[in-house]
Amino acid sequence: MKLSTYFEEKIGISVMATADDKGIVNAAIYSRPHFMDEETIAFIMADRLTHHNLKANPRAAYLFIESGDKYVGKRLYLTKIKEEKDSPLIATLRRRKIHSDENSYEAETKYLVYFRIDKVLPLIGDKVC
Repeated sequence: MKLSTYFEEKIGISVMATADDKGIVNAAIYSRPHFMDEETIAFIMADRLTHHNLKANPRAAYLFIESGDKYVGKRLYLTKIKEEKDSPLIATLRRRKIHSDENSYEAETKYLVYFRIDKVLPLIGDKVC
């Protein structure tokens, strides 16, 4: 199954891990990736800690845990390749509506951050998918 199809069909929770230039790690809940092609994904980001870390260190790890009672999912190892500030593409990619109580978030600068997929592993184990 293509990775883009996997993420279209599966439901779960995701975590993006980044580190700053000193190696201090941050982890944050993130949405499913937006596939630009099978080797390139993008995420919509506000200018918060994850985005700040990526300015200093372009490497990230993305963990997807499928809903259910088994430990199934994917680990993606990523390298940031570019970003677009307040890209018009963000409005077309956004999957969920912003609620009125989230207006402060909506007013923030947004970045469309593109990543190359360097490696894909299952949630558990080290066998390359």
